[in-house]
Amino acid sequence: MDTIKMTPRGMLCTSNGSTILLDPKTASDGINFVSHAHIDHLPSSGGGTLLASKYTARLASHRGRDFGNHTEDIKDCTLYDTGHIFGSRGILFGDTFYTGDICTRDRGFLQGARIPKCKTLITECTFGLPEFVFPPIHQIRLQVDELISTMYSRGIPVVLMGYELGKAQTISQMFSHWEPLYYHDSVKVINDMHREWNVPLKPALGHTEAQRQGLLDKKPWVMIAPKMSAKSPFILKMKKYGAITVSFSGWANSNRFPYTNGSDYSIQLSDHCDFNELTEMVEASGAENIYTIHGFVSEFADHLKNLGFNAKPLMVMTS
Repeated sequence: MDTIKMTPRGMLCTSNGSTILLDPKTASDGINFVSHAHIDHLPSSGGGTLLASKYTARLASHRGRDFGNHTEDIKDCTLYDTGHIFGSRGILFGDTFYTGDICTRDRGFLQGARIPKCKTLITECTFGLPEFVFPPIHQIRLQVDELISTMYSRGIPVVLMGYELGKAQTISQMFSHWEPLYYHDSVKVINDMHREWNVPLKPALGHTEAQRQGLLDKKPWVMIAPKMSAKSPFILKMKKYGAITVSFSGWANSNRFPYTNGSDYSIQLSDHCDFNELTEMVEASGAENIYTIHGFVSEFADHLKNLGFNAKPLMVMTS
């Protein structure tokens, strides 16, 4: 029988005498599974074997984390694409499936996750409240295209902002039909890495080179940038060109959890499942036991119990 235990380093899963530490804060001397390359899921230090996709290993190294002892293949473990960001994976270990961060919605080059049947499911629930139901991608594209078109008719540049890794690549592809298109330098580096992996992202100049050539003076234009505060030096510089800012977040339309970052417009786009998709994923897994982690763990577990599931929140230990 699989067992799950919270430790100061992270979540320890045991099956058939073998153990794996899931998305640890610090790696153990044994096997450590790393679901994807967002900083909050990467171990800060430690040894042992790091089990992850080759894309996660490369992106983690780019972000300053040591992935020297890396493998994609360990006996009795199967990795599944979770559709969160490029290279993100969940792991089936014995009868247990751990999702990491997951999205079952197709988003351009990112295909929605299809999870395996399992007896025990450990799922994130970042958006595990009923208020979080996201609009379809085609509706988001139409909304933002109309906004950009209006700004272009007035000669106003547009800065589209999302997480440097993940969301920035999604919006780079979604709005690549606008010309001229530029990338913040940090986004350009990661986009170029994705292009090496045959991800169809449009090549474009970084903002430093575009500015050096005087291209930002020739308005309007669209730029893809990381999520930033309105008071950041970069955004203040773009404001001197008259640019408006558009941030993309699953929190964008929430009244209880406002998220604007001081941007001019906020669009509800997420790389996680929404509330309904989380529920559908749990139902599709066929799991007998569900553990909730990362997000509204108690609220989502209560929702699942009301539906007849055996669900329990997992609280991460801090010491």
